[in-house]
Amino acid sequence: MLTIPMIAIFVAGYILIALENKMKINKAAVALIMCGVMWAVLMVFGAGADPSLTRSALSADAFEAMASTGEVVIFLICAMTIVSLIDTNGGFDFITRRITTRNKVALVWIIALLTFFLSAVLDNLTTTIVMIMLMRKLLANYKERWVFAALIVIAANAGGAWSPIGDVTTIMLWVRGNITAWGLVSTVFLPSLVSLVIPCLFCARILHGIVTTPGYVDERSDDHPCITGRQSLVLLILGVGLIVSIPVVKALTGLPPWLGMVFALGVMWIVTEVMYDRRPDIPAGDQNRVSRVIREIDMSTILFLLGILMTVSALEGAGILGGFAGFLDRSVHNIYLMDTLIGVMSAVVDNVPLVAASISMYPLPDAAAVASAADPAYTAWFLPDGAFWTLLAYCAGRGGSLLIIGSAAGVVAMGLEKINFTWYLRHFTLMALTGYLAGILTFLAQMLFTGKL
Repeated sequence: MLTIPMIAIFVAGYILIALENKMKINKAAVALIMCGVMWAVLMVFGAGADPSLTRSALSADAFEAMASTGEVVIFLICAMTIVSLIDTNGGFDFITRRITTRNKVALVWIIALLTFFLSAVLDNLTTTIVMIMLMRKLLANYKERWVFAALIVIAANAGGAWSPIGDVTTIMLWVRGNITAWGLVSTVFLPSLVSLVIPCLFCARILHGIVTTPGYVDERSDDHPCITGRQSLVLLILGVGLIVSIPVVKALTGLPPWLGMVFALGVMWIVTEVMYDRRPDIPAGDQNRVSRVIREIDMSTILFLLGILMTVSALEGAGILGGFAGFLDRSVHNIYLMDTLIGVMSAVVDNVPLVAASISMYPLPDAAAVASAADPAYTAWFLPDGAFWTLLAYCAGRGGSLLIIGSAAGVVAMGLEKINFTWYLRHFTLMALTGYLAGILTFLAQMLFTGKL
């Protein structure tokens, strides 16, 4: 039996990943080791447990898994490079510098909504970093910054949940064909917005008056030559425009998203090269070209994703995920409850493997599979853009906000602002949970209104 040893390896790896801050071992290293060990066990002992699991068949499975994983990885590398290129060249300054209000209540809504929409275009991790840097320019009191930073985490996760390019999990679901861009936006936008409005209302009640601003000096001064403000704006508009156009191009031409993102990076690369070639007064060490920026993207996150997705593929190849899916179907048999629990779990366990496991457990059925199923109505929920996948996108993305360590955005905010875990638990967990459940109720109301429930 492969089930017990492979699950034991998986659980042990998960514990080490969850204790990353305590153990001081990067979770990417753990994920890569776990991936290698799992596939090695499957290759060596697979045939003994199941005659169909021959080494040649498993090698083909590993190659296929790597191909589908590579789509997500390439997409993310290119997207992160484009976003970093815009950021390092001052593109986002055009957004952040236009926030001039000092009224705390007004600032709550401006920051929350800006983060919400920005994270739908960028990834929620980058958006969180950009917005917290903005908060440092606007707020001198660290306790007030904690409140806004916590709100930014909730807004970033909520915004990333309704966009096919806003979160790693939605990218996975979109690239794998479980959701379409319009299917996700049209179904999850309103629940995500409601899940943000609730915490904003709470914050607006506890914050009053005018903020005290620190003295901020613009680092882009004449003493340090850089590309012009107009060029920075061009990079912002071009980069965001290219990223946003990818779902549209996919819908019109069928071009895989990762190929669209590769093309977008190529365009940005040429544009920045031309810009810097025309500015010989800028020292080579201050030029934020793609060749420099790409070395600074967070490769540990990319490698963590690679390790986790390949680990989950090993569980799928061993038939473990299929067995667990059958257990859930028999014991729970309710997609809304299943997705809600996955969202709550994502506050403790990384949402990437949870979504990866869900994709592997429930292969997309076709019309014939639905018609021949014992429960056709239940099986239909797993069709592309089915309620299981769209609600999963919301729950897995938004559920991580229940704890400060429940999402990459939360971990970054915690590190940048030194937010205390228990402080977030006392002041924001209930607030975040209320918004999370309100979003699920909104999703159900939509389903009822459209006659799909």
